[in-house]
Amino acid sequence: MTKDCTVPRGIRLNNPGNIKESPGDKTQWQGERATDDDPVFEEFISPEAGIRALARILVGYQRRYGLNTVAGIINRWAPGCENNTGSYIAHVASRLGVTPDQAIDVTRPETMADLVEAIIRHENGQQPYAREVILAGIGMGLGSA
Repeated sequence: MTKDCTVPRGIRLNNPGNIKESPGDKTQWQGERATDDDPVFEEFISPEAGIRALARILVGYQRRYGLNTVAGIINRWAPGCENNTGSYIAHVASRLGVTPDQAIDVTRPETMADLVEAIIRHENGQQPYAREVILAGIGMGLGSA
């Protein structure tokens, strides 16, 4: 089977946030694929499962680390050693219509949906999912589904 490289890796793996596998981490995400074909990134059985994992991480950032701004969240999500974090922050803040240091509440489904869509667009160069798919994954991540 050949890979369709025209489709971004995050979309192919149903991991639109590009969640990396941490060396030695035994985390088994709900909805993670049984096979582990990609050596770097997590793989999920559906876009909703990948979006759920993304939402769980973002809620954890807010609850565990007090990160409630786009700048705080993206600095942790996409560290400068691997990304142009300043550009990433500016892009996400612009998509959300907030300043980089303005407080947001990721436990609000609409806020989380906007944040997740902006992250997906930045990570993959596109955001191909219907709002219903985003909201379904977020609902699972926030515990309402």
